[in-house]
Amino acid sequence: MNIAVYLGSLYGNDPIYLEKIRELGTWIGQNGHTLVYGGSKVGLMGEVADAALVAGGYVIGVEPQFFIDAVVQHEGVQELISTESIPERRSKMIELSDAFIAFPGGTGTLEEISEIMSMEHLGHTSAPCIIYNLGGYYDSLRELLTHMVDQGFLPEASLSKIKFASNLDEITGILCS
Repeated sequence: MNIAVYLGSLYGNDPIYLEKIRELGTWIGQNGHTLVYGGSKVGLMGEVADAALVAGGYVIGVEPQFFIDAVVQHEGVQELISTESIPERRSKMIELSDAFIAFPGGTGTLEEISEIMSMEHLGHTSAPCIIYNLGGYYDSLRELLTHMVDQGFLPEASLSKIKFASNLDEITGILCS
């Protein structure tokens, strides 16, 4: 399975993020899956790639050319795909992936997983859309989505396709069911 992981290029303030992204990358590699991610060597992005690689996984990085020009691409991945823009990167990652996980991150992570949530709602994908709600990081997103349902802007059926998981065991249960 090709698993897209959306996450930040920073480390965040809590050391649990580093621990859990390494755990996720290791799980992807040990279970014979392919990691599809943003292609950088920095922050949590580099950590998930390194963990998957050490665990024997195949890693595809999708990196806009302007990041390659800034020399932040991960040189150790088996496949590095260059795109012209962030929207092209998102499209390529979607094309390559069978499942999508949003790890804690910033606005770029939110933008990426929002596109998957919209595609789910429109029926343009049936791939798992998982929000890794580590330590309640995405509780406010869940509240917002529930508010959208309550206000009649998002059908309950669409919300039910978005899976919130608080740990790797729950992610595994979603992906392996």
